[in-house]
Amino acid sequence: MRSWPASDVPSLPDAGLPAAIRPLSLHDTGTGTTRPAGPDGAGGTARMYVCGITPYDATHLGHANTYLAFDLVNRVWRDSGHRVHYVQNATDVDDPLLERARETGEDWRDLADREIQLFRDDMAALRILPPDQYIGAVEAIPLVIEMIEKLRGRDAAYEVGGDVYFPVAADPAFGQVSRLTREEMAPLFAERGGDPDRAGKHDPLDALLWMARRPGEPGWDSPFGEGRPGWHVECSAISIEYLGMAFDVEGGGSDLAFPHHEMGASHAQVATGERPHARAYVHAGMVGLDGEKMSKSRGNLVFVSKLLRDGTDPMAIRLALLAHHYRADWEWTPRGLDEAQARLGRWRAAVSRASGPPAAPVAAAVRDHLAGDLDTPAALEAIDAWASGAGADEKAPAQVRAIADALLGVAL
Repeated sequence: MRSWPASDVPSLPDAGLPAAIRPLSLHDTGTGTTRPAGPDGAGGTARMYVCGITPYDATHLGHANTYLAFDLVNRVWRDSGHRVHYVQNATDVDDPLLERARETGEDWRDLADREIQLFRDDMAALRILPPDQYIGAVEAIPLVIEMIEKLRGRDAAYEVGGDVYFPVAADPAFGQVSRLTREEMAPLFAERGGDPDRAGKHDPLDALLWMARRPGEPGWDSPFGEGRPGWHVECSAISIEYLGMAFDVEGGGSDLAFPHHEMGASHAQVATGERPHARAYVHAGMVGLDGEKMSKSRGNLVFVSKLLRDGTDPMAIRLALLAHHYRADWEWTPRGLDEAQARLGRWRAAVSRASGPPAAPVAAAVRDHLAGDLDTPAALEAIDAWASGAGADEKAPAQVRAIADALLGVAL
């Protein structure tokens, strides 16, 4: 599957010098701590997998908030001298997509193609750096089949009415990603696509690996019958194929910690006999609107594409998101966008001046704030302070322009 075009990332003068750049630390859901994230030692390749959209209604600001968070991870690693190997999926066949296609009378493939292209356009406009591999669930079906075969070989798959399930009891480490109790897992599993009441399952939490073809739905041949992949195994199979085990960061919204990342980790660890699947599980907060989490099921969405069509500068959208810490739950308001537009105007005016205060302290502050679990509100304040000051350094405006671009992805 085709990704989207990458924006240029300026190189900053002292990029890659360990003495100048503090290593990135991120909050790991699996340990509940903020700790170093990335390859051991300088100059290595950082590996990251971020779970993508189900393309039936893209891209709302909750999506944008998540992909912006991991764009910052990508930028901080690059600035530290690491090469970044970034993989993302798109769940281009799944129940919500098929349901929307039935509602509208549209072919599900056409719906997926249109929404994926809209997502690409939105990501490019927001200057989100693209993944090295952007993989759809449909094209990954051979990888999924291979993984399910490995699980079957380890007695970690069983059938119920033609569907294939993964027994969570097969993984002794099940629960270590989300750190939830079974009592906490049960309602979330039902709410987030699970089927705890399915008769014949060994455990209510057992996850679907392969769904036998239903009437009127697509299906693909496999050793366990015609059908299509379950949700969690898709990301397990793709991430292992392109990144291997023990990659540095698996990311997504906080609603993916359970069951998606929990199940995906167990699938991968049992299939390979290795652990961990990812060294850190990092989750972005939820964006709300009118007192509710912004979600497709509620229909309370603000779309990036709609804001862009209305003439909103994509850099103002980016700044409105950056004004909140990536792990925070917060609410989108018109006032927040107005404040971001005003900030963008101040910054652009400041970098258009003939001179300004020295840029080196700004670079140091922005780098330090981002290295500490992506503290973007503090990073923005560092550039605010520079923009409100006066100085005689003629190189500073261009340097601050490069700092905002390289580290925050904000084109001035």
